[in-house]
Amino acid sequence: MTIVDLHCHSTASDGALAPAVLVERAHLRGVQLLALTDHDTLDGLDEAERATRERGMQLVNGIELSCLWGGATIHVLGYGFSREAPTLLASIEALRQGRWQRAQLIAERLAAKGMPGALEGARAYQKELGDSENAPARPHFAEFLVRAGHVRDRAEAFRKWLGSGKLGDVKQHWPSLEEVVGTLHEAGAWVSLAHPWQYPFTRSKRRKLVIDFARAGGHALEVVNGMQPLEQVGGLSILAREFGLMASVGSDFHAPGEWSELGLYRTLPEDLPRLWERFNQSPAGVPATSEVT
Repeated sequence: MTIVDLHCHSTASDGALAPAVLVERAHLRGVQLLALTDHDTLDGLDEAERATRERGMQLVNGIELSCLWGGATIHVLGYGFSREAPTLLASIEALRQGRWQRAQLIAERLAAKGMPGALEGARAYQKELGDSENAPARPHFAEFLVRAGHVRDRAEAFRKWLGSGKLGDVKQHWPSLEEVVGTLHEAGAWVSLAHPWQYPFTRSKRRKLVIDFARAGGHALEVVNGMQPLEQVGGLSILAREFGLMASVGSDFHAPGEWSELGLYRTLPEDLPRLWERFNQSPAGVPATSEVT
């Protein structure tokens, strides 16, 4: 059985490992098909592609795009798209600028609470991890808060300042769910809804999100995200069946020793159609531009 991981992050966004180092770690853990899905950027894909070819692995183009739905930040995963698609590149540039505005606003909010220098501190930590021109993300700000002595650890940083609904949860720069799904369609992507159970929704609101995602043209749900509770896998499996969506799986790996590990996740129910088995096909209604190397 092919070991796949369709959700992980490198230093190109908010991960702790450079793309080539991440690929090597995935290879050592037996991953054969990998999607690097950094937040709102393609910057790590060239390095990851070289590294996977050297190790005889397959890499599928991946990205995790931010959007707004129902007042909440939602993440949508795209796979197998053309990296040169003009609409996608324009969207990524707009998101990049939005992330810098977001980082500045987070820093201003923290300064107003007696924690100055957050942007510079988060950026310094980001540069320690690797060469990135993208804005520092919340994990970088969390590390700044730890180093500056404002919190004991990253968990406290998110619980008090950076988590959902907290001071650092800045949303206003994201496009809509429909816009993001449309952008990925234009790039020839397969589209999956990331970790649907991680959003702080009731069951009825989560079901409404899946309905709107499917209506917008989404293809799959990330039914398995790392070692999430089995009842969540079951609940998402029911939604995938109800709305005729495929299933995807991934570790959502960010760093060694945090959250999850590459290639490690709950078992996907056997009856659900696997998204990755379609990567060498073209999504219905879009040009055959899917890229798997």
